[in-house]
Amino acid sequence: MANHLDLEEQEQLDQLKHFWKQYGNLITGVLILVLGALAAWNGYQYWQQKQATQAAAMFDEVEKVVRSGDVAQAERAFDDMKQRFGSAVYTPQAGLLVAKMAYLSSKPEVAQNVLGWVAESKADEGYAAIAKLRLAGMRLEAKAYDEALKLLEGTFPAEFASLVADRRGDVLAAQGKNTEAIALYQKAYLGFDAQSEYRRMVLVKLNALGATAGDAT
Repeated sequence: MANHLDLEEQEQLDQLKHFWKQYGNLITGVLILVLGALAAWNGYQYWQQKQATQAAAMFDEVEKVVRSGDVAQAERAFDDMKQRFGSAVYTPQAGLLVAKMAYLSSKPEVAQNVLGWVAESKADEGYAAIAKLRLAGMRLEAKAYDEALKLLEGTFPAEFASLVADRRGDVLAAQGKNTEAIALYQKAYLGFDAQSEYRRMVLVKLNALGATAGDAT
């Protein structure tokens, strides 16, 4: 009985040796690739987490500078943040803060430069959309209508559709294209929630152009 078991074990061992001789290098190579990929993924995750933590800390610093009201210092802080953490979500968020502060401080050129960067950023499509809308508003104020409309072209996240329609309506109304403006205001009106303050504002614009609430329902 013992000899029979010894023969079976030897046969299994021989089969295992044959299998390993035939496929051992392939298995080892695959294991190396898998373990290497896992190590790289873990390293990348750690790097991302570290970047996010550092970017969050820098966002806090930019926010403090914005509260101080120093536009030049805020612009420098944001430039530094762009260079170090250009792909972090916190960076376009900081840009919107700096641009708003610059605009309210009568520094439109600074606001436009910052918003231009945020609008092109790939870090967050929502922040990019907000930047385009604000830039379009500034170009509308400057009567640069074609530039404003160009900023409102292209793809926007679905949740911004009504805001884009409203802003395009503003530009066309300023150009005296009332029929087109009304159509866009109607689209915006229907897209906003019934309790939204934006919807009430759009209704005021519709009324100013001779359209009624009934026209947009």
